[in-house]
Amino acid sequence: MKDVEERYRQRYLDLLLNKEVRKVFEKRSQIIKLLRRYLDKHGFLEVKTPALQPIYGGATARPFITHHNALDIDLYLRISDELYLKRLIVGGFQKVYEICTDFRNEGIDRWHNPEFSQLEFYWVYADYQDLMEMTEEMLSGIVKEVTGSLKVNYGGQEIDFSTSWERLTFRDAILEKTGIDIDRQKTADKLKKAIKEKKIEVELKEIRDVPGILDGLYKAIIRPNILKPTFIIDHPYLMRPLAKRHDDNPGKVESFQLIVAGAELINAYSELNDPQDQGKRWQEDMKRARKGVEEYQVLDEDYIRALEYGMPPTAGWGLGIDRFTAILTDKHSLKETILFPTLRPEK
Repeated sequence: MKDVEERYRQRYLDLLLNKEVRKVFEKRSQIIKLLRRYLDKHGFLEVKTPALQPIYGGATARPFITHHNALDIDLYLRISDELYLKRLIVGGFQKVYEICTDFRNEGIDRWHNPEFSQLEFYWVYADYQDLMEMTEEMLSGIVKEVTGSLKVNYGGQEIDFSTSWERLTFRDAILEKTGIDIDRQKTADKLKKAIKEKKIEVELKEIRDVPGILDGLYKAIIRPNILKPTFIIDHPYLMRPLAKRHDDNPGKVESFQLIVAGAELINAYSELNDPQDQGKRWQEDMKRARKGVEEYQVLDEDYIRALEYGMPPTAGWGLGIDRFTAILTDKHSLKETILFPTLRPEK
């Protein structure tokens, strides 16, 4: 059975005929067990939060909308469980995590499926520096146990998961590759002009705002060229509405993404726990929406109320399980690590 789409569509035959496929999903199960074991060992409590939410939040993405007949209200399939997990931190829990399915109404490609598996955790009195140290220890240990080595073959290239991974600021990453200093080009028009002058090929025609342009530039030029585990840190605050600002540089936030083989595996940051700042950030995103931006974060007044009761300094972390599995099993697409990926209707 060789036809890729038929393999996904008739996964039962794929599993029967291709033993290697079964091994991928056995390794996926092992990875999830190891993630859970690590967090349980370090005092985290596993919890469950709603998949149906009256207000979607925790990420910048378009949601799926459904309707509850008995209550006669529209609900959203969660795009993230972040805001509910942080409500639990407000309620007194110190370490919580959830392994869940999230849903985002977005395009489908090798790294994206409308529903995907994610691990999120939140840790009181930690910051993003603590998270980077923990990430290296956790993932390198799992890589070694799953593959038998810290060096993994992916797409014919060797990826070394030994610790002491590179840390590169978002500004420096773009400056090194493009020669554009984003700290000096602070408006959308100036950024587009600089990109045009540098003759950088990136599609920005429909993008009207600074966060969108920076994200498009980063995804087109920076991320695809990163092979080894690399932390991209300290994003502009406009790109991370839920992250805490740097005390000495309020234009940047305490954040990181872990990039491996051109894919974002982890998004993490020191959490914003100032209700006034959080409200202002969301208002800024709502203004972007009124200007025609498709993906934005909405104001959640109950979450603001929770912050007003007081959330201690907290660090939060999210891992894409499907992508991590794809890299450890040398699969080009995360569809190879999802038993029943979303497909076009059968003709």
